[in-house]
Amino acid sequence: MTTAADFYYELDIQINPEMEDVISEIFFENLDCEGIVLAEETYKDLEMIATTEGTLRVFLKSVDFVGLDKFLTDSKNLLLERGLAEAELGSWNYTIQEKPNEDWSKKWKEKWDVTHVTDKITVVPDWIEYSQKRDDEVIIRLEPGCAFGTGTHQTTQLCMKAIEKHMQKGAKVADIGMGSGILSICAKKFGASYVYGCDNDETVIDVAKENALKNSSECAFELGTADKITEKFDFVCANILHNVLDEIMGDLKNIMNDGAILSLSGILKEKKSIVLNAVEREGLNLIEEMHQDQWVGLVVRK
Repeated sequence: MTTAADFYYELDIQINPEMEDVISEIFFENLDCEGIVLAEETYKDLEMIATTEGTLRVFLKSVDFVGLDKFLTDSKNLLLERGLAEAELGSWNYTIQEKPNEDWSKKWKEKWDVTHVTDKITVVPDWIEYSQKRDDEVIIRLEPGCAFGTGTHQTTQLCMKAIEKHMQKGAKVADIGMGSGILSICAKKFGASYVYGCDNDETVIDVAKENALKNSSECAFELGTADKITEKFDFVCANILHNVLDEIMGDLKNIMNDGAILSLSGILKEKKSIVLNAVEREGLNLIEEMHQDQWVGLVVRK
């Protein structure tokens, strides 16, 4: 006799690969989801091997077949309303299959490898053995798939590079929309004296805390948004969609000390002007523009 535990479900959905993290976050928040990969990609040292079209494969423990189509339609429409174009999102055509549970977790884990973000920053999936290669190497161990922000996406890497280059040791740091906590952990490992992270998704708080503990990095994480923060910081990270950055730029400025640095990411090249206009509107000064594939990172000073 078989039970529900004997099966899992594979949802394959056609997307623009550049939007992997954004779309994955929606699924983690709303579906009974245990892991997500770009089905035709294997990650190794920042190079994507055997890449074909963008099929996002979502591993589900259970699924509401009746409500799935409406959920996908509503979720895509919400992103369209927030200013993303159809071409930026992909078709979202999908198939779903019930499959025998033959340790499905291995299927998505085998897609991940060690990611060398820079010469100094290395992100290591928790199940892979890895030894430090140089004395100043910062190693961050994560369980990819457990929350938004796995270290392989360009937007995350742009913020990590900004932390390495622009954050001063001893800085007081805020990570707005911290997801898995990877940027908070990175800041702490580069010498931040205090790190605060907040997210409006309550499901990621415990995940971020577990990741920080795993990396021996003391960080303060809580459910919240930038407009509710009363503290001031020396360095702020915000890896969020361009339209949200536009909306909250004033809130980000308000939590910055005079002379503080703000690292902005999650910006597609064609949406850069929207964020730059917000930066100018708030009287912030651009000090560096960083690029990785179709994504832009902006580093500004108050």
